[in-house]
Amino acid sequence: MGAVSPVGNDADEFVKNILDSKVGVAPITDFDASDTGITVAAEVKDFDPGKRLTKRDYKRLDKYAQYALYTAKEAMEQAGLKDGENYQPEDLGVIYGTGIGGIQTIQEQTEKAYTKGPKRVSPLFVPKSISNMAAGNVSMYFDARNTSQTIVNACASGTNAIGNAYEYIKAGKAKVMIAGGTEAAVTKMGIAGFASLTALSTATDPKDASLPFDKDRNGFVMGDGAGTLILEDYDHAKARGAKILAEVVGYGTTSDAYHLTAPDPEGKGAIAAMKQAIDEGGIKPEELDYVNAHGTATHANDVSEAGAIGKLFKDNDHLKTSSIKGMIGHSLGAAGGLEAVAVVGALENDQMPVNVGMKNKDPEIKIDLVNDQNKNDSIKTAISNSFGFGGHNAVIALRKWEEN
Repeated sequence: MGAVSPVGNDADEFVKNILDSKVGVAPITDFDASDTGITVAAEVKDFDPGKRLTKRDYKRLDKYAQYALYTAKEAMEQAGLKDGENYQPEDLGVIYGTGIGGIQTIQEQTEKAYTKGPKRVSPLFVPKSISNMAAGNVSMYFDARNTSQTIVNACASGTNAIGNAYEYIKAGKAKVMIAGGTEAAVTKMGIAGFASLTALSTATDPKDASLPFDKDRNGFVMGDGAGTLILEDYDHAKARGAKILAEVVGYGTTSDAYHLTAPDPEGKGAIAAMKQAIDEGGIKPEELDYVNAHGTATHANDVSEAGAIGKLFKDNDHLKTSSIKGMIGHSLGAAGGLEAVAVVGALENDQMPVNVGMKNKDPEIKIDLVNDQNKNDSIKTAISNSFGFGGHNAVIALRKWEEN
């Protein structure tokens, strides 16, 4: 696994801080946001691409693609995969997600076109800004000659990418896949766009900003980062003596076909996607231990998702749910990647992430949430939910790794 996040720039640090309930929401520092009406975000802090990449590797990449390549390199190193030694280029593919792509480059070059003229626009404007360049650059870096794909399904992108990579391996089309999600949208345009939708929290105190399932929540907090997983065929992993962290056992994906930005209030698409994932994984609704919720801290999402979880798992008296967005905000297309890393970390450490940010539970929320008292309850199976504008629903099911 690999991670760049508001609470740590490698997978181990990220997982440790998530399980320690560290909050990465803070006043915006990358630019002057005063005229957007938004004052806090979950920015990536102290990111140095040179720690894992050479300047030649990253200087022509927008930050969203830097995050993807950086975390992919960490994940490949952790997996012990080396080109020509224990995998063949034709067996390695990439499926990566992003919600927006190179919005930082788009903003910078648009400003340049209007202030200095169109002839001053960088020749790298297109290759830095288009959304496929995270996957493209990762595949070039690792000589991955199997499929190279980009998923752009808004906030479901990262989870869809991991789920599609899982299916690609299951179909026998690849042995190893690099999959995840990335985003670097905490920019003036990114903040302004979501603020105009009245989707963002206007809180000025970081502790009162991202409040999933809390009755006083007032919108989501923008976040940045990337999360990458290496998915591998079991026989291929065993043959090379790989350390297996967890098992992906199911995938569900549906469409609400309902509204541009709002989820179906009855949660029919979310229920169907969760059911697809657990059914494929052979997990009965009454057996599931943990749900990593999309949990954006918007009224529409939280109520709809909690209702869907409550309906599908109504006979499960031990299921716990939490959203980690109280700690890292909502990183759009990267959310599913980072949350998958967090879920694997939870399974490895036998500890669920606390639903940080909730002080007063919304009475409309009927599900049991993870807190400091129950976070160490048994966790062997989990699902991770991601739901995106346009009605995209994506869910992956994971199981704690046991050799038998």
